[in-house]
Order: sequence, then structure tokens, then C-alpha cells
Amino acid sequence: MTDLILPILLTLMTAATPLLFAAIGELVTEKSGVLNLGVEGMMLMGAVSGFATWHLTGSPFLGVLGGMAAGALMASLFAFLVLVLHASQVPTGLALTIFGIGLSALIGQGLVGVAYDGLPNLAVPLLSEIPFVGPLLFNQDALIYLSFALAFGVMWFMNKSHSGLVLRAVGDSHDAAYAMGYKVVRIRFLAILFGGAMAGVGGAYLSLAYSPLWAENMTAGRGWIALALVVFASWRTSRVLLGAYLFGGINIIQLHAQAMGANVPSQVMSMLPYLATIVVLVLISRDQAKIKLNAPASLTKPFHPSV
Repeated sequence: MTDLILPILLTLMTAATPLLFAAIGELVTEKSGVLNLGVEGMMLMGAVSGFATWHLTGSPFLGVLGGMAAGALMASLFAFLVLVLHASQVPTGLALTIFGIGLSALIGQGLVGVAYDGLPNLAVPLLSEIPFVGPLLFNQDALIYLSFALAFGVMWFMNKSHSGLVLRAVGDSHDAAYAMGYKVVRIRFLAILFGGAMAGVGGAYLSLAYSPLWAENMTAGRGWIALALVVFASWRTSRVLLGAYLFGGINIIQLHAQAMGANVPSQVMSMLPYLATIVVLVLISRDQAKIKLNAPASLTKPFHPSV
């Protein structure tokens, strides 16, 4: 039984990690009162930039940094448009996704078919030798460890730190925060940059670890799932962590079901993560009072300091 369960759990962790990075980044962005629908485009740019950086330098560490930088650069473009030029957040985010899809395909033309061994695992001495638990928790790649540290770090930041309280105040009432002397535009700009950087890392994980190669549109809708995860989690970090692993589990069902010889069309199995996303959003949207209670009150609302 252990030989059957352990590979499933290991695959689950790799499937959930890119969702966790992207969703936590978007959570911080939305907590500041900004909705960025460009997560899919930022993840794709992170994936192609991370893989291209590894291909040029031979360093997976620099590859991850390249993906992070690409996501942050895309996010800075979005931030300039919505915070400085006061463009509408929803269409600007959609345009960012379309732009990222096209630009990543252009940049990645020469990378198709390039082979890569993937990120190496970092085994924790002694702990990694514990049966079952060791290989599962203490013999993973660096980004899986980082994703857990990020989740708990953001949880502490949001709930225990003064800066996290300020960020939440800006998201709940930017006018009141501005009246108290907080620099709303700067805070939101930094939150958007963080969200973009994390989406870039999530994309880089796809091309450097999950399936170590570059393929056009390889995120396959994960950016949209990450957006749904934030709503599913009611804007709470702990629920984002749970939701990422839940949706990651749904995503790998198709792989293990086919390996076990399940007589189900592959197309039906492939649509499960997106079907689950739709079902969850429909169920959540039925309780509008709960959404309004948990969502940042200033989400998607433009801020005009002169008014």
C-alpha cells in the first residue's frame, strides 16, 4: 500500500506547488484592493523566462530568479496601467494574459524540444531516511520547501505584522488609509510586484521541475485556477494552502487513473480540474453575504488621491 500511496502524494506535491505560489501572490495583490486577472500570462512568462535563463546559464537557481523577474516585470506593467494611468483592472488584467500568452510563445520558439533533468532534490540528513515520511517531506526540491515557508510567512505577515495590517487597511478602505497618511499607490504597487514575482516562480516551477521542458501554453489554465483559489479560500492564506493541494489532487487524478487502467476517456479526465473550479465558484457565489464579508472592500475600485 505504501508503494502505491507514496508516488501519488509525491506527484500531488509537485502539482500543487505552482498553484500555491501563484495563488498566494494573487492573495496579497487582492488584499491590497487590486484584482489582477493576468496571472496566467505572468505564469507563462515566468515559465519561458526561467527555462531560457537555465538554458543560457546552466543554473537552475538563476532560472528561478529569471522566472521571478519576468513575472514581476509583467506585473509592473499592469501596476503602471491601473495605478498611474487609472486603467480598469479587469480588462487590463485580461489584456496582460493575452499579451503573456503571445510573447511567451514568441520567446520560446527556439526552446521547444530542449531537454532538462529538472530541479535536484535536497535531502535533509537523517530525516529523509525516515520510512514514508522522509521521502515525502524531507527529500524534495528547494521550491517545494520554499512554497511552505512562503505560505506560513504570508500568514504571519497578514495576521501579526504592522505592515500586513496596513496592507489590509488599504484593501478595505483606501480613502481612510490615505487620510491616515499611508501611501496607497506605493503599497499597492509593491503588492502587485510581489504577486507577479510569485506567479513567475510558479511558472518557472512548471518548466524547471514539474515537467522540465518548455511547451507553448504549458500552464494550461493554472493561472485561472489560482485566481479561483483565492475566492475559494475566502482570502485566507491557510485555505489557499489547502485549496492548492485539493486542486492539485484533482489535477493528478487523470494521470493515476489512466495508469491504473480506468476505462474513462482521457478528455473527460483532463477537464476535471476546470470542472471542479466551475463547480466550486458556483457554490461559493450562492453566498454573496459571505463573499462581501471576507473580500477586501476596495477590491477593483480605482484610487484617486486628488478626490
